[in-house]
Amino acid sequence: MPGPFLWLEFLALFGLTPLLHALGWLPFPKIPLLLVFAGGCLLYLGKGGYLLKTEFSIFLSENRHNLRAITLRSLVVALCSVLVVLVWAPDQLFGFPRTRPLLWLAVMALYPLLSAFPQEAIYRAFLFHRYVPILRTDRSRTWASVLAFSFLHIVFGNWVAVALTLPAGWIFTRTYRRTGSLFLASLEHAAYGCIIFTVGLGRFFYHPA
Repeated sequence: MPGPFLWLEFLALFGLTPLLHALGWLPFPKIPLLLVFAGGCLLYLGKGGYLLKTEFSIFLSENRHNLRAITLRSLVVALCSVLVVLVWAPDQLFGFPRTRPLLWLAVMALYPLLSAFPQEAIYRAFLFHRYVPILRTDRSRTWASVLAFSFLHIVFGNWVAVALTLPAGWIFTRTYRRTGSLFLASLEHAAYGCIIFTVGLGRFFYHPA
């Protein structure tokens, strides 16, 4: 596909679509829409041979150092998140699991599958492979991924979601770029998301409309 058409596709997918949804001009539920886009991206990745088929136990044994690094970063994120809530809104600390434990458990189980993995499939794996002809360096693909991922969160209608996902997007992109693993990037994304919902910041990443 020629460069100009790829740019149009990129801007439509990563710019126009979130903007229209934020403005209420794309009246579709967020999760089904995300899953549809992710499904298309996974079909593209699978057809292009970009999805690595690695036996799970071997994969884990070969990535122990990456898993340790993700665990350490997640602990730091958890500590920082707790401190932020303690300072900003102490009454909301662990409010979700305290007041709605069953719904909290459902979010913990479903968020990795219905949100973290689909977003990583789109904003890391698909973006990094699909747009090589127009984003020709790792640096350009990294920043495109980070900024597009952060911009996605305008759909929640608050600046906090956009601001928090800027550094988070950089970390997820760095993990994907260094390991080439959609699984590891999704795992780290899921860990951060579950932390955010647990400690009391989830209200910035949920909008029922």
